[in-house]
Amino acid sequence: MLAGPASHLWSRTNLTPADVDVALLYDGFTFNCLSWLEALGFCGIGEGKDFVDGGTRIALDGELPLNPHGGQLSAGRTHGYGFVHEAVVQLRGHGGARQVKGAEVAVIAAGGGVPGGTILFTKG
Repeated sequence: MLAGPASHLWSRTNLTPADVDVALLYDGFTFNCLSWLEALGFCGIGEGKDFVDGGTRIALDGELPLNPHGGQLSAGRTHGYGFVHEAVVQLRGHGGARQVKGAEVAVIAAGGGVPGGTILFTKG
């Protein structure tokens, strides 16, 4: 179900998953976040668990910092608004201790099926 919004996102830009500096992905349930990682192309289908295992790749200084604000568990379950806010904070460089260094592209994915959607924010 998430492959549709994800492929639609990448078909409308010259950016690729490799260009993303910070990911803000719906985590109402753990499997949703893993599914978004796979659908958006950060790892292969069925590889989400291995991608996040140990936390190194998704840490602030990792390959793909993920939900630096703590996701919905820490920021409240606002179904996407918290992710939009955090993207702006990160791209402005106002993240303080949770700031992703050099963040210029953020991807946001909200929802865990239908409805679900994605958007890219860029600094500039």
